[in-house]
Parts: sequence; C-alpha cells; structure tokens
Amino acid sequence: MPEWIGMTLFWILLYGYIIVASVDFGAGFFASYETLYGERNGLGEIIQQFLSPFWESISVGLLVIMMAIVYSFSDAARLLGPTLIMPFVFALILLILKGLFFLLSRTHRKGFRLWTLLYGLIGLCLPAVLSSALTVSEGGYLDDQKGRLIFHWSLFLTNFYAWSVVFLSIVSVLYISAMFLAFYATKVKDDLALEKLRGYALFWSGPTVLASALVFVALQQQNPEHFMKSLDEAWMFILSLVCLLGAVTLVFRKIRLGVAFILAALQYFFAFFGYGISHLPYIIYPYIKVKELSSLHGIRADIYFAFIMGLALLFPSLILVFRLVRFRHDYGKKDDTKHKEKA
Repeated sequence: MPEWIGMTLFWILLYGYIIVASVDFGAGFFASYETLYGERNGLGEIIQQFLSPFWESISVGLLVIMMAIVYSFSDAARLLGPTLIMPFVFALILLILKGLFFLLSRTHRKGFRLWTLLYGLIGLCLPAVLSSALTVSEGGYLDDQKGRLIFHWSLFLTNFYAWSVVFLSIVSVLYISAMFLAFYATKVKDDLALEKLRGYALFWSGPTVLASALVFVALQQQNPEHFMKSLDEAWMFILSLVCLLGAVTLVFRKIRLGVAFILAALQYFFAFFGYGISHLPYIIYPYIKVKELSSLHGIRADIYFAFIMGLALLFPSLILVFRLVRFRHDYGKKDDTKHKEKA
C-alpha cells in the first residue's frame, strides 16, 4: 500500500535526522561544558573545530520538511490541529535561537560564557521537545470532542512515560555524540581529548540502558497493547542491546572506534525500527491508523518530493562529517611531518 511506503520513507528520514542531529546537539553541549567548566585539555577546541553553521541550516531545513510531510496527511492535520504542530514550531524556534547563540559565541567575546551556555542547553532541550511527538502517539493525552482531538497538557506534564522518553532522548544525544567525537579524536590524533571523550561515551552508555528500560516499564502502563506487540519484535531490541555492548567494548578497549560508532548507530536503528513496527498500524492510539492518514487515494507526488528534499539535505551533512574528519586527519599528518622536519 502506498501509505505504508510513505511511512517507511518518513521513518528512514526521521532516523537519519536523529543520528545527524544527535551528533550536533551533543557536540554543542560538550563544547559548552568544556569551555565553561572543563579542564584545559584542548577538548573544547577539538569540538569547536567540528561545529559548523552548516549544521544549523541543515536542522532547520529538515524540520521544515518534516512539518510539511506531516501536514500533507490531511486527516491527521485536521484531527490534531495545533496539538500536532506545536512541538514542531517550538523546536523550530529553539533551532533558530541555537543558531543565533552559536553565532554570538563565535563573534562576541562579551557575554561569551552566557552565549556558550545557552547554546549547549538548547541542544539538550531540542531532543526533549521533538520526542514529545512520539510520546503523544501512544495515546492517553487526547480526547475526541466533536471530531477534533483535544490535548491535555496537565496529563502530559505529570506522566511517567512522557518524562522517561525525555530522559531517553537526552542521554541518547550525549551517548551518540560522545561515540562519534571519540572516533573523531582518533582521526586528529588527540590522545588527551580521546581519553576524555572515551570517558563520556562509556559514562553515558549506562544511563542509556537505564532510560531504555524505564521507557519499556512506562510503556506497559501507558499503552499495554503496544507493549505486548513490542514483545513480538523482541529480536530487534535484543540486536540493539548486542550492538550497544559491542560499541562499549570497542571503546573500552580503545580499538576500532569508527566501528564502535557504526554499532551505536545500528543500536538505534534496530530499537527505532522495532518501536515503529510494533506501533503499526496506529499512528496515534487509538484514533489514527496508517490507512487513514490521507483522504486521497495514495500519496500525492508533493509528499514524495518532500521526502527526496529531506534525504537531499541529509546526505550532504553526512558527507560534510566524513570530509571534515578526513581533512583534520590529513591536516594532523602534515603538521606532524613539519614538526619532524624542523627537528
């Protein structure tokens, strides 16, 4: 069915954005923390070399495209209205502010500590805001009143499942980013930064496991039907755990950190798609199913165009990451050669 194809493409785009954005958001927080409170071990500098205004434009562009995709499904937009759009609008505002604080921290020495702190904190607020969309999809916060779904903020803000998802989103950002930056440090041959980043990666792997367990416990209370269906896809979550153990083992042993990052990405691939598959056919429990997303026969061409544009933004960002790593690696080699020649 075309609707299922559309949802699969959307899920792939969302997963890609999660990995790319997590590296950026986490790097911003680590850079802020090291700049303000860290020891003078050069870690702040190495992360600042990785950060780029390009990430801000990529994040804003992808978020706008995802908003367009969601609202292309007319039935969902009609039912949810402001409830559906609010997290995206709030996230868009935070992304713009994040870009502004990034610019101010680079160009204004006056108030540098404040701009840097705000830049890092917003990087942690963003995943918490965006994860609210997945939380709402489990149901329990909405009432159908005359064909329109009304969202109850009081239920949402006092709900254990909602806060467990927020906790998971934040620690996941720090874990994924630390894994990538540890790999980055090996390429630029910065042993001091590598040791600190290895410590971050190993430390945040623990809360990641804890947060994942809390989400499963909370899901059983929030949506027993989805919890039981997730048990049918247990093999995907087991593979996710195996990837985590493999990634942590490689980082602990200080070998093949590039493979460790790939395993970390696969860890979230299996968990994310296991969650998505077990969630089907519902998009919003119990009101909206996949086949009810669009009032049209099939998916319009403009939705496919939005998917293509989203992937077109993702691929350059991934290319930028690996070109940057390669450039810094080559630059480090040239630097070492010059020092040897002088000696």
